Amino acid sequence: MQTRLTIKQLINNTANQMLITNIKGLVGVHPKDKLLLRGSEMNNLPILENAWLLIEDGLIKDFGEMSEIPTQILNLSSQISVKGKFVFPSWCDSHTHIVFAASREEEFTMKIQGKTYEEIAAAGGGILNSADKLQHVSENELFESASIRLKNMILQGTGAVEIKSGYGLTVQSEIKMLRVIQRLKANFPIPIKATFLAAHAYPKEFKDNHQGYVNLIIHEMLPQIAEEKLADYIDVFCEKGFFSVEETDQILKAGAKFGLKAKIHANQLSASGAVEVGVKNYAVSVDHLEETNQHTINSLKTSNTIATLLPSCSFYLGIPFADAKGLITENVPVALASDYNPGSTPSGNMNFVVSLGCIKLKMQPEQAINAATLNGAAAMEISSEYGSISIGKKANLFITKPMPSMAYLPYSFGETQVETIILNGEIYNG
Repeated sequence: MQTRLTIKQLINNTANQMLITNIKGLVGVHPKDKLLLRGSEMNNLPILENAWLLIEDGLIKDFGEMSEIPTQILNLSSQISVKGKFVFPSWCDSHTHIVFAASREEEFTMKIQGKTYEEIAAAGGGILNSADKLQHVSENELFESASIRLKNMILQGTGAVEIKSGYGLTVQSEIKMLRVIQRLKANFPIPIKATFLAAHAYPKEFKDNHQGYVNLIIHEMLPQIAEEKLADYIDVFCEKGFFSVEETDQILKAGAKFGLKAKIHANQLSASGAVEVGVKNYAVSVDHLEETNQHTINSLKTSNTIATLLPSCSFYLGIPFADAKGLITENVPVALASDYNPGSTPSGNMNFVVSLGCIKLKMQPEQAINAATLNGAAAMEISSEYGSISIGKKANLFITKPMPSMAYLPYSFGETQVETIILNGEIYNG
C-alpha cells in the first residue's frame, strides 16, 4: 500500500512542487517495495484511472483519483492538466553501446545481401571495425556524439540507461570510453551505469594469443579502471568465435575482485553455456538469449539473474527472437533493452523495443511495459528509486499524447506517443 499524506504534508510552500491532473491512466503504480517482477507477476501492470500526481523536490510525493483530490492542492501554481493522456514511468534501458566513433551503414548492404554476423566480422566489419574507428577519435568527439544520441533517447522516454565500453580493445581506448561515460554521468539528469566490456572481441594482434589479451584485461585494464572508479559492471561477449566459457569465467572472477558485478552477453548466436557461467558468477543479468534450451532456463529459474532481451537486435540482424514467453512461464524475471549500437541495433527507441516485445516476442503489453520499466531498473540495480510510480521514487516520467488505452502505445509502432518528458520533477526539453 502507498502511504497517504495529510494536507499539511502535501502542501509545502518552500518546496519545488508540480501537480499533474486529469491523468487518463497513471501506469505502473507498483508498491514501492516491489523491486522485481517474476513470472505471472509481470502480467500485472497497475493503472490508476482519472488520476492526479504530485511531485515535490524531484520525487513522487503522492497521487490518487481526481474524485478524491484535496481541493487545497488545486491552487498550486505549477500545474499541468493532461486530460486524455497517460503518465508512464520512464523507460529504463539496461543495455546500450552508445559511445562509438562512427556509424556502420557500410555493413547494412552486406546484411541485406545475406551476409551473416560472423561473415561480416571475418571481412573486417563488426566490432573490430568500430574499434579501429575509435582509435582515431578524441574523448571530446566521443562525448559530443554520444551526448546527441543520449538526448534523443531521453526525448523518446528513456529516463535511466546503462552504457558499455568495448569498442576500444586497448588499455588507452577502453579507458577513454569509460571516461566519456563518466562525463555523461556528470552532465545528464538521469542515472547512468557504466559497464567495462573490453572482452567484446579479440584485437587482431591477439588473434592467436587469447590468454595474452585476457591477461591485458585482468592485469592492466582492471586495476586502472578500479583506481579511477570508472565502471559499475563487467561484461564479456561469451560466444563461439569470441570468448569461451572458461575465458568468461576467468574474466568475471577477476572483475569481482575489483568489485565489478557481472552483466554478460549470452546465447546470442548459440546456446554456448554463457548463461550458466553468468549465473555461476552471480550475474545481475544475462543479455540477448536469442538461443536457449531447457538447461538454460533451469539455470535461470533457480537464480536471481535477470534475462534481458534485445528484440531490436533480432529485428535488425534477422536472427531468432528470444523466447520471452517460455522464460516468463518458467518464472524467470525478464527485462527489455535497446542494445543501441552502430552495428546490430542502430536505434535507442525503447517505444519500438516495447512494440517488438509484443509483436515478435508475443509478450502482452503489460509484460512488455513492466520489462522495460521496473525490471529494466532492476537490471541496473536502481529499482528502489526508478521504474514505477511509487511514493518516494524519483519523478522520472513521460506524458503521452491523447491515447484510447495503455496498449495503444506498443500498438502504434513507428509513431511516437511520447509528448512530455519529466526528469527529477522538471520538464526536460533537451
